[in-house]
Amino acid sequence: MNRILVVLIALGLLVAAGAGLAWHGYAVAPLALPDAPMRLRVERGASLAAVGASLRKQGVDLPAWRLSLAARLRGDAHEIKAGVYELAAPLSLAGLLDKLVRGDVLLFDLTVVEGWTFRQMRAALARHPELRQDSAKAADAEILARIGAAEKHPEGLFFPSTYRFSPGSSDYEIYAQAYRMMKQALEQAWAARAPGVPVATPYEALILASIVEKETGRPEDRAMVAGVFTNRLRVGMMLQSDPTTIYGLGEGFDGNLRRSDLRAPTPYNTYTRGGLPPTPIALPGRDAIAATLKPAETRALYFVARGDGSSEFSEDLAAHNRAVTRFQLQRERQ
Repeated sequence: MNRILVVLIALGLLVAAGAGLAWHGYAVAPLALPDAPMRLRVERGASLAAVGASLRKQGVDLPAWRLSLAARLRGDAHEIKAGVYELAAPLSLAGLLDKLVRGDVLLFDLTVVEGWTFRQMRAALARHPELRQDSAKAADAEILARIGAAEKHPEGLFFPSTYRFSPGSSDYEIYAQAYRMMKQALEQAWAARAPGVPVATPYEALILASIVEKETGRPEDRAMVAGVFTNRLRVGMMLQSDPTTIYGLGEGFDGNLRRSDLRAPTPYNTYTRGGLPPTPIALPGRDAIAATLKPAETRALYFVARGDGSSEFSEDLAAHNRAVTRFQLQRERQ
């Protein structure tokens, strides 16, 4: 009887020791990760066996059966999230599974700035080292076709915002997301537009919003700038916008707008052509779109930069000319 008791105690101790070792190997013992942080890509719908195979391929000695068993015992074997993970020592098996279940994936940011041109947006995406450059050799029209855009010209179609993505994502994913967000923002603003705004379609509103974006130095002036251009369109006055004229000059513009440039025969020269230019000239933000479709109620037809980012607004040409002279003299004295 005593021998049986001794055997049972010994077996119990062995089981307890085994359980302790198993717990230590699960919750405490660090995995043999490389010294530098490594990345683990988990594809959508991947099994734990596939995850284990990927780890072994990168030199991490973690048997797939051990990974699968631990996840099943936890009850979350089917809750692993897809994405790219950054793994750094020290990390236990429990810590690894926690990350995979939480979806603690590695994400990068890319900010598209209000007022950028599409060319500037393309350059920013091309510079990002974590984006897959699938559109590198594509013409602008090919990018639009790939993301399902019906428009033929890309300018103005992409929403300025900060986009987050997993490393190795296609640049087309950013284009598609930014295009959808712009469509949504424009549709919402169009539905809430003020009565009588002198634009016939959401695309015309986008064109005017891009001009407002480029012409506004301070956010508080945005609605007034929109009001000036709204008034000019209503009375049939030329927009006479420097940014549209500069856009029409393209890469040939050297930063100095000359009188001869104001006579340049481009479709974007609003000093020689009435109405709106044929396309937007930049990527307008949400506030510029809102101001365009709900402009300030004003009789102003003119504005001039004061030199501090703000603008002076005038209702007639004489007052405008006086303001131009005053602020030019101030700049010359500085």
